[in-house]
Amino acid sequence: MLWNALNQTVELGWDFYLPVLLFVLLCAMAVPVWAAIGVAAISMLVLSGDLPLSLIGESLFDGIDAFALTAVPLFILTGDVLVRTGLSRKFLDVADALTCWAKGGFGSATVLVCGMFSAISGSDAAGAAAVGRMTIERLVESGYPRPYACALVAAGACTGILIPPSIAYIIIGLVLGISASTLFLAALIPGLAILISILITNIVVNRLHAYEGGGMISTREWLGNVGAALKSGWYAFIVPGIIFYGIFSGRLTPTEAGAIAVVVTIVLGFILGTLKLSDFPSMLVSSAKVNGVILPIIAFSLPLAQALAIMGVPQSFVYSVTSLTNDPAILILLMIAILIAAGCVMETTPNIVILAPILKPLADNIGMNEIQFCVMMITALGVGFITPPLGLNLFVVSGITGESILRIAARAVPFVFFMLTVVLMIAYVPELSTTLLPDIYK
Repeated sequence: MLWNALNQTVELGWDFYLPVLLFVLLCAMAVPVWAAIGVAAISMLVLSGDLPLSLIGESLFDGIDAFALTAVPLFILTGDVLVRTGLSRKFLDVADALTCWAKGGFGSATVLVCGMFSAISGSDAAGAAAVGRMTIERLVESGYPRPYACALVAAGACTGILIPPSIAYIIIGLVLGISASTLFLAALIPGLAILISILITNIVVNRLHAYEGGGMISTREWLGNVGAALKSGWYAFIVPGIIFYGIFSGRLTPTEAGAIAVVVTIVLGFILGTLKLSDFPSMLVSSAKVNGVILPIIAFSLPLAQALAIMGVPQSFVYSVTSLTNDPAILILLMIAILIAAGCVMETTPNIVILAPILKPLADNIGMNEIQFCVMMITALGVGFITPPLGLNLFVVSGITGESILRIAARAVPFVFFMLTVVLMIAYVPELSTTLLPDIYK
């Protein structure tokens, strides 16, 4: 029905359908996403003639010539340095001390350290790999089945794009013309709500199956554990302190906070003796490879978004969908379903650059706050990362452990259910994402 409605509202020919089919085919052939997007964008512009090819080079450059994007490689590098200096393990020690009093304590500590590390690095895949290597074997030793331990890490790492500062919010802010700092502030409560939902899921599952033992300890013993952990690793929290205070106080832009965080992390590494000059080449190459995946996607996605806009695809999509139903509740569910499905099969960056300009007019049409829409979109994409059987994080933890992807996916279902509940709350309760914002954004 939607297909028929689309054809009735706009004259789309092979100048639209052929590039889309070509994009799908290239992705199915495991061609890099940035190349598939580039081929689709260029072929759409050539076939439609809507934009002179002489302007494509300028468009590609303009797409990445943005000050806000400078924060992306800085946060990626910060996460890499945290791992190499061993500071990420200090986060785990503190998280373990905070949760050691309860059953399922180390499982909860794993989720907390996923949130800490992923929020700083801004990358869920990096968080899944780094935290997974530190915790999965210990989770198994604590009594967790290996597939469940993998699912727990995969779910916790989803907070990488949900808890600010996040690369995803920098990109969607760039695409839609919204301040990244404003989106960081709006995403704070929803991001923490997702983290809490994962903690609750683990506690419930652990109590049902008694995976991890442990019992109550005295308050004095608990305070002693926390104090000892902080004493031996308090300096690790200088980095997140700079990032969070600088950004949320308005004293630093995300780019400035990322730059200072990199310098401070490197200095701490030298002081501790865990970082050497010989580490820099491999460290910079590793971070450059990750950044080299993100920026070409942004560069080629923006001409594609321009072509879609010129052809009237977003407006046609809105008209077609609203001609089927005007019920905002159903339209929101449709958007969430599209985003979760997209998050299952494609990385965050291309999803944002391609889908945000198409779905935002629909959100505007039903009166959804643009900040609320951005937070809902990123959170729904995050759920897609662990939605069986294609979630990206499931493949990451499967790759580092050798565990069957299907066994991990089966154990991820409870996490998907609880996280989806938070997504629905964000979609239907605007206050979750606007409470901390100035009145001008509400």
